[in-house]
Amino acid sequence: MDALSTWVTRHRMTVGLLWLAITIVGIVLAPSVSSRLKSGNHVHSAAYTANQQIAKQYGGATSDPGVLVLDLPAGQTVHSPGVAAELHAVDAQLAKTAPTVRTVSYATTGSQTLVGTGGRSTIVLAYPPKQNADIDAAAVDTLTQAAKTAAPNLTVHGTSLNALESGNTTKGNSSVLSELLLGALGALLVLAWVFGSFLALLPLIMALVSVLTMQLLIYALTYLMPSSSPINPAVQYIVALLGLGLSIDYSLLVVTRWREERAAGRPNDEAIREAMKRAGHSVWFSGLVASLGLFAMIVVPNSLVRGIGISGLFIPSTATLVALTLLPAVLSKVGPRMDWPRRRAAGNASRFWTWWSHRVIRNRVAAAVVGLGILCGLAGVAATINISQPTSAALASSGAYTDGLHALQADGFSSGTLTTVPVWVPNAADATGVVTALDQVSSLRGAVTPTDAAWRQSGSAVVIALPQHEVGSSQGGTSLADIRHTVPRGALVGGAGALSIDVVNSTYGAFPLLFAIVAVVTFLLLARGLRSILLPAKAVLLNALSVAASYGILVLIFQHGLGMQALWGTKSYGAVDSFAPVLIFGFLFGVSMDYEVFILSRVREGYDRTRSTHDGIVEGVSRTGRLVTSAALILFFALASLSTANDITVRQIAAGLAAGVLLDAVVVRMLLLPALVSLFGQANWWMPDWAARLLRLPRDRRDAPPLSERVPVPVGDA
Repeated sequence: MDALSTWVTRHRMTVGLLWLAITIVGIVLAPSVSSRLKSGNHVHSAAYTANQQIAKQYGGATSDPGVLVLDLPAGQTVHSPGVAAELHAVDAQLAKTAPTVRTVSYATTGSQTLVGTGGRSTIVLAYPPKQNADIDAAAVDTLTQAAKTAAPNLTVHGTSLNALESGNTTKGNSSVLSELLLGALGALLVLAWVFGSFLALLPLIMALVSVLTMQLLIYALTYLMPSSSPINPAVQYIVALLGLGLSIDYSLLVVTRWREERAAGRPNDEAIREAMKRAGHSVWFSGLVASLGLFAMIVVPNSLVRGIGISGLFIPSTATLVALTLLPAVLSKVGPRMDWPRRRAAGNASRFWTWWSHRVIRNRVAAAVVGLGILCGLAGVAATINISQPTSAALASSGAYTDGLHALQADGFSSGTLTTVPVWVPNAADATGVVTALDQVSSLRGAVTPTDAAWRQSGSAVVIALPQHEVGSSQGGTSLADIRHTVPRGALVGGAGALSIDVVNSTYGAFPLLFAIVAVVTFLLLARGLRSILLPAKAVLLNALSVAASYGILVLIFQHGLGMQALWGTKSYGAVDSFAPVLIFGFLFGVSMDYEVFILSRVREGYDRTRSTHDGIVEGVSRTGRLVTSAALILFFALASLSTANDITVRQIAAGLAAGVLLDAVVVRMLLLPALVSLFGQANWWMPDWAARLLRLPRDRRDAPPLSERVPVPVGDA
């Protein structure tokens, strides 16, 4: 760090121009990033293989359908004179209005599976033209209006899972820019409170450079990733907002230490070198731990999580690089001039956090019990987590699409109709036999095979099974398993719900490996950095408990609906999104280690000088309490702004991370950390020779100075 800071300050013009060039390129290319991102998920499973085969010939037949409910006038049935002509007119108008949409109807198949109770209604299933697309609210509206135009005597309702979901999210189009600005505004308020000078702008400038650089790296990554593993659009949200928060956090740490050194009377360049030596080392170490924690997600065997893991690698590493190169260069040039009007003094330990650390140490047993009680209670709630897709009942709040669902159910169709299961039959002549076999399965309403040209490609056929329960949700029942056991060898069973189940199984089957890798790597890095065995073990265990507690908050909000109406104006989803827990773990485990490193590095620094665990805790907490609280608030504002996104997955990830960051900063770092370190006493600093050799610690760092060399150092001003 000393060599790096010296080089940067001597070549600050070169460093500044290099980052300026990168930023300009980032500004130019950032608007093009979204066009390079693609939805979809590659996973080695039976459903994925089936969907790929179906999509080659039948496009979006793998998606959940839009459903039009056609209710006939009173006294008429599908067999009444003139009704057949009206139903054919509906099909013709749908084909004219949306020629790329594939439909399945009673008019073309004659299947009683598509006829409601008493023959007084029927349904039309509509599928998007291509894979990874949906029949969304706009498409449902278009198709519904077309059916009404073709047959004004019929009562027409339209619905789909995607339309119901859009009815249960905040209206309006969210954008990365608007959410980034919202997060930046919240961060600016916190920074103004921390610094009381124009230095509050400096971390935001660093964050802007970092985020644009991250977008540039993602843009380049889209050309390097294979087509089978596209970068998901959710990555742009996550990188932008987490990048904003982490970049500000790292800059905040360096600038705060620089101000302390300046207040102690050091010249500017010397203050920069000292800040880099201390805070810069913590930033580098935190960035390394966080990067490895995110990158470890590549062990999860599906492309969406792997893509986010690879992209997430850029977040801490880019933020670290900017904080260790551009920031000291700027401080060496304009730092003292920006530290004006200095409404808040630098260099003094916080009176509040000094008082707080003494209070926690004095009541360390009670503090540990309270902190562990909060985490364990929330972790117990997390044990009830339901990882699946939301049911239609959870998504249906009010509006036309909810009316469509109710009309569907009133006509004798189950909500499972919204999650049809496509079966690819290689020989079209066998399709009728497959339909006959599936009609006998009790967990299905029945099956139908469309016969028009759009559903007959290269000698194959598709059979559409209508399950009684919603496949992919917690109420999916045995429908999917029954279909797979019934169809003949060679037939492939796909669909969005089937793929969702396979993704959950593969993702959480790999979760123990992901946890083991992250925990072991984190432990080893912390053990080497802190020269301790007990402290990193405590950090890993508390981090795991903190993540579990954040899952508990996720369950309370999204599964049980606590605060959903007040926060987003919607009801409970009844489930937690399948990707939210694993992504929250990857990000939160790495990010929360920042606070652990920030505090314990300062505690270790104080202990090395005073040889007193008590004094080390007081110095560490009093010097970093305001810093960690401010950093957590900044990251919270960034994530809270991200939770306004209309994407349910992004919303849950952002809300879970925001809650987890606050929980970790307040309960774990400011309550449990000082209490447990105080309880452990001298055991905190135990590092046996064999472990030191294994960790390749330099000999001069293995042993602390003897007690006889203890030099008392006053801590704080309270």
